[in-house]
Amino acid sequence: MTCSWVSKGLSDFSREFYEFTMPAIDMFEGDDTNELIVKIDLPGYAKKDIRLSIDEDILRIRANRERDEELHTGSVYYKHRPRQIDKRIMLPISPPDSEKIVGAATYVDGVITVRIPTVQPKNIQIL
Repeated sequence: MTCSWVSKGLSDFSREFYEFTMPAIDMFEGDDTNELIVKIDLPGYAKKDIRLSIDEDILRIRANRERDEELHTGSVYYKHRPRQIDKRIMLPISPPDSEKIVGAATYVDGVITVRIPTVQPKNIQIL
């Protein structure tokens, strides 16, 4: 049987690892390269409990899950899913205007998709 301090240490390490890596995020350019697409996995979080914001080139993701302790009537052996997420991600681009991003996020089956318009480079004529 494992010592309780070893078990607690592993549990704390596991929690810290999940808080660092959660949520899973994919980021890529759209087909027409006029937008950056960010997909964020947030299963188990209600749409009303998720907040997204952009400040310059930082995307902030905040989510808060209701406590589900009343569902557990017996012993809880593992509990690794975070109840709260507050993560900041540096974007590879600076959005041109944050007002254009309003309404550009969708939430389907626990995945948020954010479409961020990008500024197209101007061609410079060589004389």
